[in-house]
Amino acid sequence: MAKKLNVNPNRMELSRLKKRLVVAKRGHKLLKDKQDALIKAFLDLAREIKKLREEVEEELAECYRSFLLARAQTLPAMLEQSLMITGTKINLSVKYKNVMSVVVPEYQVEQSGSILNYGLATSPGSLDVALERFSSVIPKLISLAAKEKSLNLMAAEIERTRRRVNALEHVLIPSFAETIHYIKMKLDEQERATLSRLMRVKEIVRSH
Repeated sequence: MAKKLNVNPNRMELSRLKKRLVVAKRGHKLLKDKQDALIKAFLDLAREIKKLREEVEEELAECYRSFLLARAQTLPAMLEQSLMITGTKINLSVKYKNVMSVVVPEYQVEQSGSILNYGLATSPGSLDVALERFSSVIPKLISLAAKEKSLNLMAAEIERTRRRVNALEHVLIPSFAETIHYIKMKLDEQERATLSRLMRVKEIVRSH
């Protein structure tokens, strides 16, 4: 049962509570609509992430297969020396966008330079293939990380919105309604008592 608010049962308080009830119902509808839209966006993003993750995992598997082949065809010292030489630079920039009041990140990655900075005569072609594959999968990995971060932020916002919707629906709105009902009953009682007193006064006046 809803808990009645501790207020003075008068017409001013009744008017104030009625206005608050209207605002609470309007806020509840807006939050409910926001929650529904967030859940839809969350599910769409989750499906997108699932597809991208499957692509990334498949490409990474190919990368590791190529690298294992290169390692089998190369002496450990030569492989280590080849991998120590780097001529590639990666620039990562972050932008933010607003999705249903949730600020989510967007990562942009730019690679420059060449990943093949070792003696091609002393290394197998399988190493070239492995490094090129690793380089090509990096943007997808960054995109996957951004999307998963966005999904976590949206999940947290959905939970916050759900709690607010429940608080309005099960606590605040019923309390307002119960208190309004209580004040109306009290005002009706006062009106009946006043009317009864007036009738008695009228009878006394008539008897004299």
